[in-house]
Amino acid sequence: MGLAILFGVFFLGLLVGAPVAFAVGLAAVVTFIYEGLPLFVAFQRILSGISVFSLLAIPFFIFAGELMLHGGISTRLVRLASAAVGRMRGGLGIVNVSSSMLFGGISGSAVADTSALGSLLIPVMKEKGYDADYAVNVTVTSSVAGVVIPPSHNMILYAVAAGGGISVTQLFIAGIVPGILMCLTLAVAAYVVAVRRGYRGETFPGWDVLVMSLAAALPGLMTAVIIVGGVLSGILTVTESGAFGAIYAIVVTSLVYRELNWASFQAAVLQSVKTTALVMILVGCAAAFSYLLALYNVPLLLTEVLMGISDKPIVIFLMLNLLLLGLGMLMDMAALILICTPIFLPVAMQFGMDPIQFGIIMMMNLGLGLCTPPVGACLFVGCVIGKIKIEQAVRTIWPFYLALFVALMLVTYVPAVSLTLPHFFR
Repeated sequence: MGLAILFGVFFLGLLVGAPVAFAVGLAAVVTFIYEGLPLFVAFQRILSGISVFSLLAIPFFIFAGELMLHGGISTRLVRLASAAVGRMRGGLGIVNVSSSMLFGGISGSAVADTSALGSLLIPVMKEKGYDADYAVNVTVTSSVAGVVIPPSHNMILYAVAAGGGISVTQLFIAGIVPGILMCLTLAVAAYVVAVRRGYRGETFPGWDVLVMSLAAALPGLMTAVIIVGGVLSGILTVTESGAFGAIYAIVVTSLVYRELNWASFQAAVLQSVKTTALVMILVGCAAAFSYLLALYNVPLLLTEVLMGISDKPIVIFLMLNLLLLGLGMLMDMAALILICTPIFLPVAMQFGMDPIQFGIIMMMNLGLGLCTPPVGACLFVGCVIGKIKIEQAVRTIWPFYLALFVALMLVTYVPAVSLTLPHFFR
């Protein structure tokens, strides 16, 4: 009965339009009251959930991403990608994917990727004769790279939700190859669709322009090098690398590119504070929610249900993927990471999956949910920028969904894709 109350109040909160964090927190408090547990235990769980040192990295990563968005780095990354691959058939589609790979590795946010690059590329693509649905679909699906290619604050949430026994550094390293693989499959899909629709490539601007574009983009790209390189080398912790990355981003955008003025700096700070506050409230409430999931042995119950269907890992992993994909269509990514990790991770480990591999699979699944209706934040942003209806985009987006699904299956059933680099850097 307690478990029914927990999930019942949670889904009721979502149905009436309450923010996810409040729905999670209210469900936990009501269930604590039903079980006769002291309420101070619930608040202890909430406070212990946010009193984790590694969570300090999240505001730094978010702030660095906002600075990238407001400081001109995205513009230079697009120019670099255009000079490098724009001459291919459907060149601007490939440019879009390449830019997402570069910018996603800096911002760590799919929504920031869609907003920044979409505002630059979607109008240009439409002007060059590309259909609006193609421009939106490429932008939206390629933005998923932002949650997989490091640095990604969602990986920090996963490490915390998993109980703190998983290295964020190892997760960052594990996301590199899958993130590149996703972009490669999307580039293939963009090329195939471009050929079928008769799109042409851009004129190659020359090696001198390519070199100049690289030189202009290099200071911005160094942000990712500082953040990821500092962690991999062991010189900096994840939190320290986030802080240094944010400081470096301020220096680059204000002194090198000279595009970060006082107004845009204020906007970056304000948005970072809002996003960080939402994340921290959600983390605290999810900690109390996860305590009750453990109390009711939900992972064990789910394992028994899945084993009742099949005891073959290949089938279990497919069902876990489908469950995560379905949930990703309905809920916010951060909330799902915090709620689903304590439930699904023990099941995946029970059937022999490495927790780091499962973390990357979760990022990919829930990232795909960001570009699927009915709650796809990236899809909404892309359609607003492209000035088309969601139904129009969804009708022709399936080749890009297929490309992401191929990458997801490779990561799921070929562990080496996500685990080779982490093992190499141990």
